[in-house]
Amino acid sequence: MSHTLNPNISAESISHQLLTHKTLIIIPAYNEEGSIRSTIQDILSLSYPLQILVINDGSKDKTAQEAKAMGVDVVSLPFNLGIGGAVQTGFQFARDNNFDIAVQVDADGQHDVKFLANILEPIFNNGMNMTIGSRFIPPFLSYRSAFVRRIGINFFARLISFLTGCKISDPTSGFRAFDRKCIDVFARYYPQDFPEPEAIVVARRYNAKIIEVPVTMRKRVAGHSSIRYLKTLYYMIKVTVAILLDKLKAKEI
Repeated sequence: MSHTLNPNISAESISHQLLTHKTLIIIPAYNEEGSIRSTIQDILSLSYPLQILVINDGSKDKTAQEAKAMGVDVVSLPFNLGIGGAVQTGFQFARDNNFDIAVQVDADGQHDVKFLANILEPIFNNGMNMTIGSRFIPPFLSYRSAFVRRIGINFFARLISFLTGCKISDPTSGFRAFDRKCIDVFARYYPQDFPEPEAIVVARRYNAKIIEVPVTMRKRVAGHSSIRYLKTLYYMIKVTVAILLDKLKAKEI
């Protein structure tokens, strides 16, 4: 399901909602010293009443120091768990500290946080449990990914839409918002390697209401994607198997 961009969303209306919804921004980061400051600054510039948590996933550079210098909370994992373990750590922090909303934002600067209001609005006003920022629904269709990566995105979009009955155009997008229901689910279990497509299937297993909203994304500020070259084929096979196996699982208590 997609959601039409609401041009009438204002910073004031979202700020008012955030006053009554304790909200955590989760930023998983691995060797992102070149981009983490600007990513945090972009969020802080919105002047929203929310908390930022950087999960330093065993970085070998100065990611943790750069984040701490911005005055935000940092959890440093003793070694690299991967994106899934880092994000799940954020969900566990959100659950244990009674946050109502969690938002995942990548550390590399690709996610344009000026769309944060649009990510949050369906949860605040439409009863959604999970919102995904999509690069591939109107009016923003200028994003261009590598050809092989685009094949993978299309494949998972079709597979997940078929298996869940929820039309998804951008299953690999990590720009997402979650309500308390999803926080509790993902604090207990969150997929590990390349988790974003499988996480949609997990959420649907718990009858989560999921919607996509149009966003724009930017080029990375620094570093490079973890999914490149032959890893793309490995990624497609591994995640496909995980998604199909997840359909056989029952809900956990």
